[in-house]
This record gives sequence, structure tokens and C-alpha cells, in this order.
Amino acid sequence: MKKLKTVFSRFTKGELLLWTGSMLLILLSFVLFDRQNYLNMISSLMAVTALIFVAKGDPLGQFLFIFFEIMYAIISLSYSYYGEAITYLFMSLPMTLLSLISWLKNPYKDNKNEVEVNHVGKKEFFLMLIGDAIVTVIFYFLLGWFGTANLLVSTFSVATSFA
Repeated sequence: MKKLKTVFSRFTKGELLLWTGSMLLILLSFVLFDRQNYLNMISSLMAVTALIFVAKGDPLGQFLFIFFEIMYAIISLSYSYYGEAITYLFMSLPMTLLSLISWLKNPYKDNKNEVEVNHVGKKEFFLMLIGDAIVTVIFYFLLGWFGTANLLVSTFSVATSFA
């Protein structure tokens, strides 16, 4: 329990309130509207927890995202959202693994629980836009071929995930 207290001691009261409130809203939504899809609830709780750690630059967030991405891909496949599954397994998951490695290799001022921040330049931003356009067009046809449910929504989701 002491270790858990140490992990959360880096957060401000406002950040802890945001995280707690998010967790409670997810649980309340599950109790009021679902009560069946436990994997959906657990993955949502894990994502919210991962986000708060990533926002603080803590590599633990990237580690939690690895498990979230696997769970989300499984959920996506169960709803025939093939674009989501492909995106999370073959794009987001490898990027998260590489991010975790990078974060562990580049701590901020020798702090193992915080990463050094890099800023995206104009060239990187431009290359991202071009890459996003190419990936979006390719995935539109690929997802159509798979018979993806809600093709336009899934294609848009791939585009935003890539960006």
C-alpha cells in the first residue's frame, strides 16, 4: 500500500480529483447502462489511469496503455470494427512500445518517473499530415474490403489515431 501511495504522491489534488471523478463516471455509466461488458469497463478504467500518468510524463502510463490497446483491439473485433483493431494492434501498440523504450532511455533530469519533452517541428508536422492522408485513403479501401461496420466513422478514427 505504501508503494501505491508513493506512486500517486506525484499528483496534485486537482489531478487526483480529475482521475477519481473520471473513474467514478466510468463505473457509474457501467452500472446504469451496461452491467455486462466488463472488458469494456476495465479497459476504460485502465485508459483513464494511463492518461493521467502519461500527462505527467510517467512511463507507467505507456506500460498501462500497452494492456489497454490489446483489450481495445479485442473489443473492436467483437463489434466488427476492424479498423480500430488494426490501428491499435499494428500502429498504436508498436508506437507505445517504442515510446516506452524511449521514455525509459530519456528521463527528465535523472528522474526515472518523468520523461524529457520534445517539440514537434514544422517539417515533422507536415510529414505527419501527408502520412495521415495516405494512411486514411489506404485504410478506407482496406476497411471496406473487410466489411467494417460504420466505414466512414472507422476511417475517420484511423485518421485521428494516426495523427
